[in-house]
Amino acid sequence: MTHELPASIDATTALLEAGDYVADRSLATALYLALSLGRPLFLEGEAGVGKTEIAKVLSQALGRRLVRLQCYEGLDVASAVYEWNYQRQMLEIRLAEAAGGAERAGLAAGIFDERFLIRRPLLQALEPDAAGPPVLLIDELDRTDEPFEAYLLEVLSDFQITIPELGTIKADQPPIVIITSNRTREIHDALKRRCFYHWVDYPNAERELAIIRVRLPGVEDRLSRQIVAFVQELRRRDLFKLPGVAETLDWTRALTTLDTLELSPGMINDTLGTLLKYQDDIMKMQGSEAAKILSEVNVRLSAPRG
Repeated sequence: MTHELPASIDATTALLEAGDYVADRSLATALYLALSLGRPLFLEGEAGVGKTEIAKVLSQALGRRLVRLQCYEGLDVASAVYEWNYQRQMLEIRLAEAAGGAERAGLAAGIFDERFLIRRPLLQALEPDAAGPPVLLIDELDRTDEPFEAYLLEVLSDFQITIPELGTIKADQPPIVIITSNRTREIHDALKRRCFYHWVDYPNAERELAIIRVRLPGVEDRLSRQIVAFVQELRRRDLFKLPGVAETLDWTRALTTLDTLELSPGMINDTLGTLLKYQDDIMKMQGSEAAKILSEVNVRLSAPRG
């Protein structure tokens, strides 16, 4: 079922909440403006903070098709935009050669027909859809090379793609575009100027607790508070890779799977691999350091709330 775009910031917040996404007001504002003004939204932040999830939630909540382009080093036009079906073209050539005459004369014009065109994500996102313009997710753009980033300028400026053999294909209605970057390299200003920008930061304790309650209802309240306080404290440490929201949720699932009602030093040591992803970080936090952090967390949680 297709839904209309939200008419206010509060409606945008409610739309995200309907998809179990807990957003702060600044993110909801950026998203509302991007939707209202038809501009791509460029989301930058550390891995695991929920950038990709926004596009998924939008697609589900609006009833729109999700078209995802997962970026990687060496991504080219053939993988991201289109390519010709060379096997079918060769078959067409052989059939025309066998037929001779008129078939051969019309071969040059017919070999680059749309029926031989293989549409990749960017071209798919420009196609009309009965449910409305799709949500185009260009995920982890910072992993691509700069030449491909430059290619995107035409797509994001005019929502059109030029195919030399066919001409220019332009979207009747622009897709909803969400671009994400983990900032492993800087994205060029020319592309950023075509987008609205928002930095997605790690959530504060209150919002992270709300995320656990929304995404994993039924977790014991004390355990949820211990998890959030422990993770928040880890993010103040000098680690190679700080845990994101995705890791917080993974750790919570792991602990509940083990029927944990309350954190203990032993349980933390046994399950740190679901929260931290580098051995050096795990070695740094295991043992006495984890026990020290937990002790401080428990003291704070036992203090009267005021």
